[in-house]
Amino acid sequence: MAQIRLDERGLVPAIAQNASTGEVIMLGYMNPGTLKRTLEGGDVWFYSRSRADLWHKGEVSGNYMRIKSASLDCDGDTILLQVDPDGPICHTGNPTCFFTSVDALPDFEHDEKGAGVMDHLFAVIQERKRDMPEGSYTASLFESGIERISQKVIEEAGESAIAGVAGKSEQLVREVADLFYHSLVLLSASGAKPEDVWQELRQRAK
Repeated sequence: MAQIRLDERGLVPAIAQNASTGEVIMLGYMNPGTLKRTLEGGDVWFYSRSRADLWHKGEVSGNYMRIKSASLDCDGDTILLQVDPDGPICHTGNPTCFFTSVDALPDFEHDEKGAGVMDHLFAVIQERKRDMPEGSYTASLFESGIERISQKVIEEAGESAIAGVAGKSEQLVREVADLFYHSLVLLSASGAKPEDVWQELRQRAK
């Protein structure tokens, strides 16, 4: 039996492909409920991350997508939907959402809401450890060794506690941010990663 791996939000990316032309027309996200609706009802349903709600594709434009088949990739973390679209799928009126050419390295915008910023920050820390750029505070921490990094974690934990006891909420936020950052550096220096911590927390949530 197929098994789908959901992300931390309980979602799985779903690629929609025109069953007649083979053209990839859009990428959406599904949860167990929207996949069930899609397979049982025939119309494609997604989960809107911006609205945090179910999304019947075409309910506004009238351009529905009829499901022909659904396949899972080898890792079980992406769905490929073969669909028959009623009309242009993109909100711009284009038949596909993929119409912007990428000929050179584009600008990047990070979605840094919520805990995802921790993984992004850890990726930057890993880059600093590998490249050790001159003038980087993170690189200087790695140069100072794991004992100094551990000491910084203790210092930031103490300062966070003091700010909390004093009722200084704005300072507390800054101190906890420092604590998180130095803890990530410590994880990197120790050869561990945030996912190891997330897994431990998942076990504690049971």
